[in-house]
Amino acid sequence: MREIPLHFLPILGAALAKMALGALWYSPALFLETWYRVSGVTEEEMKAGMAKALVVEFVGSLIMAFVLLHAVRYAGAQTALQGMAVGFFNWLGFVAVVTIGVVTYQRKPFSMFLLQNGYLLLALLIMGAVLAVWG
Repeated sequence: MREIPLHFLPILGAALAKMALGALWYSPALFLETWYRVSGVTEEEMKAGMAKALVVEFVGSLIMAFVLLHAVRYAGAQTALQGMAVGFFNWLGFVAVVTIGVVTYQRKPFSMFLLQNGYLLLALLIMGAVLAVWG
């Protein structure tokens, strides 16, 4: 297995970009009300678990950026567009496939899949671009 040099700042930057996108995506200005409706979670329930959820999301974002950086390096992506392509194919092959199954088995509305995957697709595109250019 070839050695891949990793730097923490691009990983941190990609993770923070994902968190910032999530804050915007699930804000009242965009899809918060839709998320309440399709998830069945109330505002009170969401607020009660927010601190723990943000910590888990941040750690997950760091792991996602770390793994995606490996994919970007293995693909030889060096431009933003190439990094976005790596992000897209990782979303398509892993995220979309898994989440469509979860939504289907849990009998959640397809709008839940679209809402979550719109965010995750954009996040992986942005992270892939950041990691290809900066990583």
